[in-house]
This record gives sequence, structure tokens and C-alpha cells, in this order.
Amino acid sequence: MAIARPVNLKKLSDEAWGFAGGHRLCSGCAIAPIIKEILLAAQYPVVLANATGCLEVASTIYPYTSWRVPWIHTAFENAAATISGVETVYRALKEAGKIDKEIRFIAIGGDGGTFDIGLQSLSGAIERWHNFTYICYDNEAYMNTGMQRSSGSTYGSWTTTTPAGKRSFGKSRPAKPLMDIVVAHGLPYAAQASPAYWRDLMTKVQKALDTEGPSFILIIQPCIPGWKIEPNQGIEMARVAVETAYWPLYEVVEGRYRVTVKLKEKKPLVEWLKPQGRFKHLLTPENKSVLEELERQVDEKWERLQRLASESAGEAA
Repeated sequence: MAIARPVNLKKLSDEAWGFAGGHRLCSGCAIAPIIKEILLAAQYPVVLANATGCLEVASTIYPYTSWRVPWIHTAFENAAATISGVETVYRALKEAGKIDKEIRFIAIGGDGGTFDIGLQSLSGAIERWHNFTYICYDNEAYMNTGMQRSSGSTYGSWTTTTPAGKRSFGKSRPAKPLMDIVVAHGLPYAAQASPAYWRDLMTKVQKALDTEGPSFILIIQPCIPGWKIEPNQGIEMARVAVETAYWPLYEVVEGRYRVTVKLKEKKPLVEWLKPQGRFKHLLTPENKSVLEELERQVDEKWERLQRLASESAGEAA
């Protein structure tokens, strides 16, 4: 796998945006800067397949579009299959001498279209070893259709289908371990990223696009109405998610784990939970045990990741 080139902020400020303003995303929505960072990081022409969801709906209200790159709207369940077909045709045309330029292929979807509806499509595309990058923006619920629970929703979180009240403390199951599922396919590159750490995110996009074969990036995407936060809190929530180890930043290269942003001191998880209205019920005395269980899950995952990274470093030495 190629090593990513240094990201020069001054140079990037002069680059043309691949994603224009004027879209209908919520004020403060983190997906807009995420997409801008992805497209600025790409050193090649790209073609995108975008699953139905917040990003697709808000960026392409007919007859307008915010996309300045080739873009395909596809159904919830088949973004990876769609980009697989495009990548296959590209390879055939290149072998026939009808295309001579290097193009990269990206599929993108939310947690509903990736953790749930599109998982079979993603798994199949990786198994067939298509040369593409799949990017999941994870806002932890079906935000586009009414903030319903997805399998990416956090344990204990409020959603419209897991409301917190006298009979429920919110979602009763932990989030599906999507990164583990994807890594188990044996693909050459996978990473977890946050828009609050733009250089880390863009470096991972470059690495993914330079990878021969399938690659995957999972990006946390704070949702203003779904997380019940203010429009100016989105990027800060994406930062605190990292600082509390709720959302550690790491990559898996050929099966070896590496933490890309190390924590000098892990902040208490409550600093991430408290600003979000979807978790306010966890801070009450009657839900103390639920909060403690969520803290245990986060700590367990963080300790496991550090152990895997340490073992990988030992193997490489």
C-alpha cells in the first residue's frame, strides 16, 4: 500500500471544492465538512455511488446538486454493488485501451445503509476484491427517516423507536461491531476517523484510495437534531468522542492495528454524553447501572484496541 502524501493546509485552501454550498443539510451538520475533506484529499479523479440517506437527499434536490464530481444515486442497499459495476466497466475499458487515466471509486452511505440494509452488498464487493473505497458516515440512527434505531445506535441511546421512559432506558443492545466485521474480510486497509481531526481523516482517505483492492473508512458524523445538540456543537462532539475513547482513531493495514491519535489522558465518557439530549436520561440516578454498563463497553473496546495495536507493533519490530 502506498504511503499517503503530507496534507498541506495552505495548498488545500486554494483547491476547488468538489462539494458546493447551497445544499439543504441541517445547519451545523458534520457530513458537509466530511465530504469536502474526502474530496480534497483525493489525488485522482473519483466516481461516487451514494446510498439513499441524509447526504443524498439534502445535496441533490431536483433540479439542483452540490456535487462537482461524477456521482450516482443508488438505493439504500446497493451502493457497494453499484460502484462494483462501475469499477468493473472501468477495468474492462482500460484493458481495451479506451481509457488511459487513473480513476478511483468511492461508495458512501450512512449507518442505516451500511450497518444494516447495505451490509450484504458491502460484504460481497469486498469478497470479490473490487478496487474501491467504502466510506460510512455514522450518525448512529436512521436520521433521514425520523431518527429511528439502527444497529449502529449506541447502547442506552434515545431514538424514536427506542424511547427512554418508565419502561425503557433506550436502546438495549450494543452497537454492531462493524469495523471488526469488515476487518474479518481480510481487506488490506480499514480505518476509523473523525472530522474533528481533519488531517488524520484526509491521510486515511489518501491511503484508502492508494490501496490495491477494497478499503473501508468509518467516520463519526454528529447529527444536530438526532443527537439533540446545538448547530455549533457538531465538530466538538466529534472531537470529544475521540478524547473519551468512545471513538478511537486507528487503522488496520494488512491485519495490523495502529492507533493514529493517541490519548495523553482519556477524558470521562460523561463529557461526551452530557451535551447530547439523547443521553440525558442516562445521567439520572435510576439509570446509573446503564451508564456504568456503557462505560464498561467503551473501556473494554479501548483496552482491546490498545492490546491489538501493541501486538501489531511487536510483530512489525
